[in-house]
Amino acid sequence: MMDQRRLLSVNDLRVHFSGRKSGGLGKPLLIPVVNGVSFEVLQGETLGLVGESGCGKTTLGRALIRLGPSTVTGTIMFEGREISAISNHEFRALRKEIQMIFQDPFGSLNPRMTVGQVLEEVLLVHRIARGDAARRRIEELLDLVGLSREYRNRYPHEFSGGQRQRIGIARALAVNPKFIICDEPVSALDVSIQSQIINLLKDLQRDLGLTYLFIAHDLSVVEYISDRVAVMYLGKIVEIAESAELYANPKHPYTRALLSAIPNPEFGGKKERILLKGDLPGPMNIPSGCGFHPRCPSATAECSQKEPRLQELTSINNGHQVSCFLYE
Repeated sequence: MMDQRRLLSVNDLRVHFSGRKSGGLGKPLLIPVVNGVSFEVLQGETLGLVGESGCGKTTLGRALIRLGPSTVTGTIMFEGREISAISNHEFRALRKEIQMIFQDPFGSLNPRMTVGQVLEEVLLVHRIARGDAARRRIEELLDLVGLSREYRNRYPHEFSGGQRQRIGIARALAVNPKFIICDEPVSALDVSIQSQIINLLKDLQRDLGLTYLFIAHDLSVVEYISDRVAVMYLGKIVEIAESAELYANPKHPYTRALLSAIPNPEFGGKKERILLKGDLPGPMNIPSGCGFHPRCPSATAECSQKEPRLQELTSINNGHQVSCFLYE
């Protein structure tokens, strides 16, 4: 990867939440949710992030933009500048560069504000435009996301789920960002509407030169929109590769199990399903060694004792990285 193409670089990112043992008694605990994640996002690409519910995907995305009460350590570089240690005042200015599209298109909008007021608030807070200039910018944003300009006087409850998500996208675009974190932006929508929103995101990326971190659990959607895909398990990235390479040649046993669950659309087509034993452990019960070893069909004694590192497969030599002793 060329340095000049890196937009975001994350190194050893760890996120902890404060909590207590069952019953709320005892000393406060730090609950690990993201456990030493490192990755890069290149200018103009879409990096997909997949994994089971509870693996830390959304927490990772929120940590990049400082949303939520958590303790974050590690290094985050944006356009060559370290932003993990800057003050909240400095980070506020950076929010114009990094935006987020949320999973719930209704809960993320203020029900007491019209669409115009929702978008105008962003323009006013970031001192981008006011008055007639703000009105023109709001109309431009509605045009961008395929909504009528007349909708600016309506409230969120008057729209369908897909229309609300278009409003959420317009709000993210209002500040002309370079990088957008898409936190499961289509998971709450009907399948027929999902494709419209995904295609809208692809069109906006092409026309505006946007870069996405696309967080999702729908593997088919991720395959369609992503240039590269990272697979997350128990707060760690266990595999990362170009989208076509990962779906055609998955290496980590967990990735293979995830991909085996994708339905085969061909009539009569069959696919060998890899069923994992047990459930995803909680963040307070992370197994020793490789966190996946209790559920892994290929686990050895070494897997329970040592933790594999994420490393590039030299035999493939195209940026395909995997964290598994099968390839060390």
